[in-house]
Amino acid sequence: MDIRYVQSFVAVVESGSIAEAARRLGLTATAVAARIRSLEESLGTTLIQRSGRNVGPTAEGVKVLDSAHALLRAVRDMQAIAQDGQMQIGELRVGVFQSAMVSILPSVLQGVYATYPDLKIFVDTGSSVDLCKKVCAGELDVAIVVEPQFAMPKTCEWHPLTEEPLIVVAHESMRGRDAHELLTSEPFVRYARSVLGGQLADRYLRDNDLHPRQRLEIDGLLAIATLVAKGLGVSLVPDWPSLWTSGLAITRIALPERAPVRRIGLVIARHSPRFALVKLFAQAAASTFNRPHDDALA
Repeated sequence: MDIRYVQSFVAVVESGSIAEAARRLGLTATAVAARIRSLEESLGTTLIQRSGRNVGPTAEGVKVLDSAHALLRAVRDMQAIAQDGQMQIGELRVGVFQSAMVSILPSVLQGVYATYPDLKIFVDTGSSVDLCKKVCAGELDVAIVVEPQFAMPKTCEWHPLTEEPLIVVAHESMRGRDAHELLTSEPFVRYARSVLGGQLADRYLRDNDLHPRQRLEIDGLLAIATLVAKGLGVSLVPDWPSLWTSGLAITRIALPERAPVRRIGLVIARHSPRFALVKLFAQAAASTFNRPHDDALA
């Protein structure tokens, strides 16, 4: 079985299109289709099927997809071990929670590529909880996440980068008003409790016996800021730097006492075969926040 045929199958399933898979792989659509047919012949079953303009896995294709992913990971791990010490070669698999895609990842990548311009990086986005689980399962090498609130296996490590205190974000016309007064008198746009930052805000409201007049609940800090700028309410969110470069008509109002913080950092797969690449990424992240390089990564 040719590993390239397995790679083509996974690319088609992930993209939902033979043409898109061909573009990603640098092949013609005819070549990708031929690879899929050869793989199907070797396995004795049909793996993909057309549905209108889209292409998806058959029931048999779904069954073998996990094995296909595992096979490709094993090949990448073997390549990383063989290329140990050649950090400019290989692929690093990085997870990033959504808001860090614009506030943290670009600066970190700038530092990485300044030293290793040929490094290949695959970026996966998702919730911090899911990304932590993927790192601990070996599906990702490192992830930028909100600090996990659960015990992680010994194979994974947490390394803090920065903290974002909770603030009230309000329309700029409300500048100078009291934070608690705003939270109880104005319509409230709640940061979704499905994410850790939203859970932190919810806990603060309960601990301080504050009962806002909730208008809606939404996941997405920039979306919340846009709603606030339209005069649709106030919100309690982490002090995300990108809010203040958005050009929106919003203001930051501090909480009356020391605010709870959302801690952001790296979850690292300590025994990844690409640990040399993980170390490089972690050092670039530490430099972005002027933190000393963690001795635990030495």
